[in-house]
Amino acid sequence: MTDTDAAPTEEGADEPASPKRAGKREVWLVYWAFTVFYTALSVGICLLGRATPPPRPDVTGLQAAAWFDKHHLGIQVGFVFLLVIAGGAAISNGIIGYFMKRMSSGKMLAYAYIATMGVGAVPGFQVLLVCWLTATFRPDRSPDILYLLYDLGMLSYNGSLGCFTAAYTVLAIAVFYDRNRIFPKWFAYVTVWQIVTEILASQMWLHHSGAFAWNGMITLYIAIVIFGLWIVCLLALLRKAAERETAHTPALYEPEGTR
Repeated sequence: MTDTDAAPTEEGADEPASPKRAGKREVWLVYWAFTVFYTALSVGICLLGRATPPPRPDVTGLQAAAWFDKHHLGIQVGFVFLLVIAGGAAISNGIIGYFMKRMSSGKMLAYAYIATMGVGAVPGFQVLLVCWLTATFRPDRSPDILYLLYDLGMLSYNGSLGCFTAAYTVLAIAVFYDRNRIFPKWFAYVTVWQIVTEILASQMWLHHSGAFAWNGMITLYIAIVIFGLWIVCLLALLRKAAERETAHTPALYEPEGTR
């Protein structure tokens, strides 16, 4: 038995060599930061920026320019706010990686998840904000330029596939192979459906209207339902995982014999 495996000593006895923290306040702090970030993201993207549900792809340059003019203030307020709190995405990835590192499937998958989600945040989040804020910064630009920013923002936001597909694949594999039961196996199957929606979203690069366009039933609305289910399940499972930790849970402890 190693020092990290030792049970807490009786009162008055020497403390074991492994560091014992006063509690897991930092885990709860990050958990609530995760929850607040996704709530703020929903407000900024949906209610203010109007990116979800998205505007139509089958419009002319003049119609795109008119759309920016109509939603000028909401985009500026909502997206500047999101740029300020954009670091919340990294915090959200961090707490998932934290619990993945407690899985018997190995720490490498946790690092892979954090890396792929971090890279994916650029095309899947930042590009939209920058494109649409640039469009509203000088609304007197040529409609053709505004048209380009309109398309580039939406196609990057909804159609950035590879990084997220890799991240969800890594997470699903980690849950499937984990014997520490950090997350239940059924959550891996929910995550697999996230992969399916990312693959289906590839069609939005080819269609201007219909079920496979960026505002289509298959590429958008089914994906929103599955993502909403996934994030609700994830928040509940992260909460349960945080509740299982105690003041005597060592950092990144992995029971002997589970590797």
